[in-house]
Amino acid sequence: MNDETERSDRPDTTDRGTSRARMVVGVDGSAGSREALRWALPEAARKGAVLEVVSAFPVDFYWIDPYLLDRGRIDALRADTEERTRELVEAVRGEPAVAAAPGTRDVPVEVVVVAGAPAEHLVRVAEGADLLVVGSRGRGSVRSTLLGSVALHCAAHAHCAVAVVHPSARRGPSRVVVGVDGSPASRAALVRGAAAAAELGAELEAVAAYQLPNYWSDLYVVLTESLAELRDAARRRAEATVAEVLGEQPAVPVSVVTVEGGAGDALVQRAAGAELLVVGSRSRSEIPGMVLGSVALHCAVQGPCPVLVVHPRHEVGERSPAPALAGAGS
Repeated sequence: MNDETERSDRPDTTDRGTSRARMVVGVDGSAGSREALRWALPEAARKGAVLEVVSAFPVDFYWIDPYLLDRGRIDALRADTEERTRELVEAVRGEPAVAAAPGTRDVPVEVVVVAGAPAEHLVRVAEGADLLVVGSRGRGSVRSTLLGSVALHCAAHAHCAVAVVHPSARRGPSRVVVGVDGSPASRAALVRGAAAAAELGAELEAVAAYQLPNYWSDLYVVLTESLAELRDAARRRAEATVAEVLGEQPAVPVSVVTVEGGAGDALVQRAAGAELLVVGSRSRSEIPGMVLGSVALHCAVQGPCPVLVVHPRHEVGERSPAPALAGAGS
C-alpha cells in the first residue's frame, strides 16, 4: 500500500508528535539524489519510518524578471516540482532492486516542496528527524568544490545523523565500517554502526588508525614509541572501547582492524566494498566557518560507499572516553 501525503513549502506543519521514526531525503532529479532515494526507501522500511522527500525550486532569479514575479507562475513552478518529485518516488519504488527490499512499497512518503536554496531547508525540515539522507552529487555540483555543497552543509549543520550516499560496489561479506578512537564522537558512531549492522545482517568492522608523529627533526623520534608499539596500543584501546560500548558479547559480529596512516584515509580504504561507513563528528574545525571535523569531512567527500556522519548525542553513557588515537572521530 502506498501512502503519499501532499505538503507545501511549510515543513513546520508536519505532526512531529508521532512516535513513528522520521527520515528526510533531499532530491533534485540528479543521479546523485536518485541514488539517495534508492538508499533511503529500504532504510525507511527497515526502521518503520515515515520518509519525507524534499525538493526545492529556485527563487533567486525572481527579482530580475518581472514575468516571474507573477504568483501564478510561482505556483506553477511549485506544482511542477511536486509532480516531478512524486514521479521520481514512484519510479524509484518500482526499480527491481528497491522493490525487492521488504516493505519498500509500504513506506509512507510525504512530499515537501520548498522555495530557495535546498541545503538550509533540508537542515530545517530534518529538525527532530532520525536521519537526513543526501546524495554526494547534486545538480550543479563541482567535484573539487568542498565548501557550500548541499551534502557538506547538511553533514555539518544538521542536528541529526546524516547519510551521504555515494554509489557503492559491494563485494565479499556484508560489512559496516566504523572509525574508533575512544572519543565521544567515535563512541556514538560505534553505537550507530552496531545498530546498522544488526539491521543489515552485517559484520561490524571497527577501524583504529595509528601513525608516527610527524616531527620537524628526526632527532625527536628517539623519544617516541615504535610503530609496532603504536599499533598494539591502538588495537588494545579499540578493543577496550568496543567492549565498553557494546559489551563483552556484542549482538553483532565485530572485528577490530588497525591501519597505519591518517584516520580519514584509513577509513576510506577499509570502506571499499562495504555497505556503510560510519564516522563520528566532533563538530569542530580549525578552519573558520567550518563546523565539520576533518576526518568526517574527508569521509563525506571521498567515501566509496554511503557515509553516515553521527554527532555525539545520547547513544553512549556518561563513562569517561578512552584516550584518543589518530582522530577517527574528528
